Amino acid sequence: MGKRLAVTLASLALVGGYAAADIYDVAPGILTRTTVTPLPAPPASGGPSPTFVPLPTAGAATVLSEPPPDAPEPKAAALAERLTTALADPALGPSVGVSVRDAVTGTELYARDTATARVVASTQKILTAAAVTQVLDPTQVMTTKVVSPEPGELVLVAGGDTLLARGAGDPEVTAGHAGLGDLAAQVAARIARSGARSWRLRLDNTYAAGPGYPDTPAYPTGWNPADVAAGYTQSVAMLGFADQRPKPGKPSPSDPAGAVLAAFADMVRAALAEAGSEVEVTVSDTPKLRATPVPAAATELGAVESAPYRDVLAEALDESDNALTENLARQAAVRAGEDGSFSGNAAFVTAQLRTLGFDLTGTTLTDTSGLARGQHSTVALLSAVTAKAVAGGLPGLDDALGRLPVAGLDGTLYDRFRTEPASQAAGLARAKTGTLTGISGLLGTTVDADDRQLIFVIVADQVPPSMGTLAARAALDRFVAALTACGCG
Repeated sequence: MGKRLAVTLASLALVGGYAAADIYDVAPGILTRTTVTPLPAPPASGGPSPTFVPLPTAGAATVLSEPPPDAPEPKAAALAERLTTALADPALGPSVGVSVRDAVTGTELYARDTATARVVASTQKILTAAAVTQVLDPTQVMTTKVVSPEPGELVLVAGGDTLLARGAGDPEVTAGHAGLGDLAAQVAARIARSGARSWRLRLDNTYAAGPGYPDTPAYPTGWNPADVAAGYTQSVAMLGFADQRPKPGKPSPSDPAGAVLAAFADMVRAALAEAGSEVEVTVSDTPKLRATPVPAAATELGAVESAPYRDVLAEALDESDNALTENLARQAAVRAGEDGSFSGNAAFVTAQLRTLGFDLTGTTLTDTSGLARGQHSTVALLSAVTAKAVAGGLPGLDDALGRLPVAGLDGTLYDRFRTEPASQAAGLARAKTGTLTGISGLLGTTVDADDRQLIFVIVADQVPPSMGTLAARAALDRFVAALTACGCG
């Protein structure tokens, strides 16, 4: 690789399943699509065939070494010449905003139409992440517990974790870190020894429930209900299973917390039966009971803890999970004293960014995930937030950016950057994707041919329908590759 950034492999497990899914925006946390974008036609007979680049298989992750601090900064004129050619690609359409910054100095080296208010799709999640990390302690965990206010009464208390494992938890992963089966075993052991022969189980779902619970909307009003019903996103909850996250054609339960409650009751009964106990457990579940918080003096019978918030945030960004992003935004907003409504959560993000000193001209948010209609932001804001985080000015967000998907290897970039010339950025660029019908974007970092780390934001918000999402994504990948391959110092 010469002077290029070294890429080493570590035996860390990757989340698989992106080889085909992301092509159609159907990876977990999909933004949206109205119709499936057709695959590009194969090359004409006698024409060049795409060159596929051998890359590590799932089961390996990348560890990117730090660029040398004395690597030369690109010269703006040389960089502009290289990027102007890449941006002439007709697949990007007539409206493209671009910002490229030096990661060391924060200097903007190239800018094109950065102040225009435009739909930025899921790259907007970076703005939410900036706000969330100002409020939630990245080392803190979410606790799902069971308490007993009085003998014979069990209450499953939601604590924000929607990534529960159905059985035993796995401390090495984020999705499935805490196990409901472990919690059931703890509770079954306690109640078997209690002497009470009959127990009533209910759910306390009041944690960060939002105003007017239980009548709080399940998702922002700007989301398309058809996307939820088809399994492209899901209801925003404060309790749920990791294995019930949505998949295309396999939607999540409309009531994730209710699914956990029912499964937990079955698990406790099974554990009691296995132990030879004749204790009976029945479920009482009404909206009123769910909206009734447990008394502070209730006896805790068991608890399981999620992965730290920093890992959950990285998961939300890595998989572009809309519901998980909204979950974290609501928790942070409520922690900051807001009401937890979807509109209030969006206002919370805006307020946090304003407090941090960012220029919000052209930014109007109606949700925190980038999926809802009627919202806009600017490439200038995305670039400024990213640059400040990379420079260490936004503790917590810098960690999240450093764990974004790697080009060609994992997350929503698993199946991208696989052919020439885009493969020049494979293993080197990290980026957050953003895709809606007619909109494609990338935001992240890469390292150029002189080993200089660069920050890039590119959003095309008028992708020609005749060319479609796949062509636009390929053009974005080639843009990042041109930036990565530039020895412009």
